[in-house]
Amino acid sequence: MILKRLPTGLLASNCYLIGNDGEGALIDPGAKAQDILELVKQSGLKIKYIILTHTHVDHVFSVDDIRESLDAKVLIHEKDAPFLMDAWHNGSKLFGLDKTFKPADIELKDGDIVKVGDLKLEIMHTPGHTPGGICIKVNDKIFTGDTLFRMSVGRTDLGAGDQEDLMKSLHKLMELDDKIIVYPGHGTATTIGYERRNNPFI
Repeated sequence: MILKRLPTGLLASNCYLIGNDGEGALIDPGAKAQDILELVKQSGLKIKYIILTHTHVDHVFSVDDIRESLDAKVLIHEKDAPFLMDAWHNGSKLFGLDKTFKPADIELKDGDIVKVGDLKLEIMHTPGHTPGGICIKVNDKIFTGDTLFRMSVGRTDLGAGDQEDLMKSLHKLMELDDKIIVYPGHGTATTIGYERRNNPFI
């Protein structure tokens, strides 16, 4: 399995490239389009999907440019889908950008399986940071967007965040095995076990 991290997005958000067997997916294209396209070129993968863990602008900034360049489908949870076209809920108004994006191609639900090459990406609905926030589990790895970070969690005071929902989502993640490697939307990787023992918010 190929896994690359590009930690140069708006607000230092992480963009991830995963795939194998010649096929790949991008998770949260918040970095500059040219940097993401160069990463894709180096990987040799054909990008099938662009998966958004949520709609905040620092995670979706280059989604339209990347979609057009790579002819890939954009996937997002159904509850966050409308926010792509809403500059308030996607957070861009906070930065004076007033930026909106084209609609997603596919709307996701909890439990959906997205196939990329021979990888099976399990979609976990983890609301709280946003109503349609998701985590993406692939074998012993999980991409948690802004739900769970190393020693921290996502904030709930932006747009339509909800603290109670976030706590439920964190408890859902804590049901996973300790050895699951966590790749968050900001910062460095961690594990479920480390966060269970050390994260002060859990």
